Amino acid sequence: MVHFIHLIAFVLLGNKMSKQPQALADEDFKKVEEAIKDVIEEGRNIRSTFESYYEEKIDISWEVDAAVEAFSIFSSRWTIEILTTLYIAGDRRFNELRKLLRGISSRTLSDKLTKCTETGLVERVVETDKSPIRVTYRLTEHGRRCGQLLGPLVAYQKIKQGRVVRHSI
Repeated sequence: MVHFIHLIAFVLLGNKMSKQPQALADEDFKKVEEAIKDVIEEGRNIRSTFESYYEEKIDISWEVDAAVEAFSIFSSRWTIEILTTLYIAGDRRFNELRKLLRGISSRTLSDKLTKCTETGLVERVVETDKSPIRVTYRLTEHGRRCGQLLGPLVAYQKIKQGRVVRHSI
């Protein structure tokens, strides 16, 4: 399986990126495409499993509401950037995050980190054994898992947006 650790940032930065598209060898490009197809098929299997629990017709309204609720944390400005930064760069202190997230105010970062902590995506770790007290933010297992699950979607978007291209040797 292809690892998608670094894929999220490139799609999220979208128009901010000035780099040339990443050129993958034909073999690697095919591996990425195959992995995306596998994820699509697994998604179909999951949907089918959920649908099998309806006795009559599918409750589309409930399904849509549940999907919107599931994605709502990712739709907030700065939240996805914070999660992506922690996913790619690893554990960070507040000011390190603020510097990596160009343009975010301290207040907004604080509010968004609080929300990410409340939703179980980020953990606030307080180290009291040193002076001064150090506070570090890191993804929880849930947060890492979300990053891993979003990786194939990001890879697909990178290809569709021309950020990743096939390079035949």
